[in-house]
Amino acid sequence: MPEAHAQRRDRLRSRLAGAGADVALITNRVNVRYLTGFTGSNAALLVYTPGATGEGSADSGAVLCTDGRYANQAIEEAPGVELLVERACAQALTRRAAAAGAVRLAIEEQHVTVELYRALGAVLAEESAAATLVGLGRVVEDLRRIKDPAEIAALRIACEIGDRALGEMIESILVGRTERHIAMELERRMADHGADAVAFPTIVATGPNSAIPHHDPGDRRVEDGDFLKIDFGARYRGYHADMTRTFVIGTEPTGWQQEIYGVVFAAQKAGREALAPGVEAVAVDRAAREVIEHAGYLEFFKHGLGHGVGLEIHEDPHLGPTATGKLDACMPVTVEPGIYLPGRGGVRIEDTLVVRPLEDGGPELLTITTKELLVL
Repeated sequence: MPEAHAQRRDRLRSRLAGAGADVALITNRVNVRYLTGFTGSNAALLVYTPGATGEGSADSGAVLCTDGRYANQAIEEAPGVELLVERACAQALTRRAAAAGAVRLAIEEQHVTVELYRALGAVLAEESAAATLVGLGRVVEDLRRIKDPAEIAALRIACEIGDRALGEMIESILVGRTERHIAMELERRMADHGADAVAFPTIVATGPNSAIPHHDPGDRRVEDGDFLKIDFGARYRGYHADMTRTFVIGTEPTGWQQEIYGVVFAAQKAGREALAPGVEAVAVDRAAREVIEHAGYLEFFKHGLGHGVGLEIHEDPHLGPTATGKLDACMPVTVEPGIYLPGRGGVRIEDTLVVRPLEDGGPELLTITTKELLVL
C-alpha cells in the first residue's frame, strides 16, 4: 500500500499549517504504521511540508527512523521513504530537522513523556537550533477516523474470521467447559482461520459472571440455564474486529432472560439504524440508551454505546453520553449496548459496522453472526 501511505502523509501535510508547524515528528508507533506501513517496535517519522526544508526523499518528503534490527524490514514495508538507522529515533530525527533549518517542529504531545520532551529540547539546544517544539495534537488520530478501502477490506476479513470461529464454537458441546477453556479454544480457531493475533483478550462470562461487563475468563464451568456472553475479535493485517454475542445454555430462557435480551436487542437495532454521515455521535448513543431507559433498565447499562476500530481496538469516534463531533462515511464503529444484573446475569450484543450514506444502503454490517437468542 505505498500509494495509500503516501496519500495519508499528504493529508497530514495539509494539516501542519493549521498546527503552526512546518515539520511533524511522529513518535506514536501506531501512527507511524498508519503513515508508512512499518510495523517494527522502534520507530519515529519526520514529515515535512512541501518546500519546508528541502529534506526528505523527493517522492515522500519524509524520513523514517528505526534501529539496525529493523533496517531491512523498513526497506520492505516502507518503500519510497528515506530511512535513517539510529537507536534513539526521536532524538535523531529532531537533530535531522534542526540541521535542515526547521523552525516549528510539531510533536505528538499526548504520546511524548516528560523525559522525552526534555531530551528533544536538549537536542535543539545542542544544535543551537532556532526550532521550537509545538503541539501537533491528535491530528493523525483524526485522519485515522475515516478508513480507506484497503483498511475496510482488512476489517472485513478480520470480522469474517471471528464469525467463522464463533460459528464453529457454538456447534460444539459447551456444558461443563470452563470460561478459560472456551476463550482459548476460540482464539485458536481464529488463528486457524488466518488471524494475525487476537484483537484484545477474549471475554467469556457465564452465569452471574455475565453481569460483569469486562469479566476475565476463569475456572467457572458452563451450566444449563446460564447466560454465556462472549466478547472477542480477530486482528488481521493490524486491523481489529470486535463482536459480542450472548447465548443461553441447555434450556429454554427464563422470563427475565428473555426480557433483558429483548431490550438489548431492540436498543442495539436502534443504535445501528441511527448510524449515518452527519449524525452527532451522542445522538447514536441516545437512540439506543432511550430504549433501555424506557424499559426501566438504564441503571444497569454501565458503559458507552461504542467506539471506533482500526489499527487500535479503541479509536475515535467515541459513541457515548458525553461524545462530541459528528460521524462521517467510512468510519468503522461498534454498537454494543448491554444490561447487567448483578448476581444474576447480563446481556451484551455488539457488531462492528461501517458508516455509509442512507442512499448507499445505510451502515455496512461486518459481523454477521445471528443476533437472535440461541439456546446452545
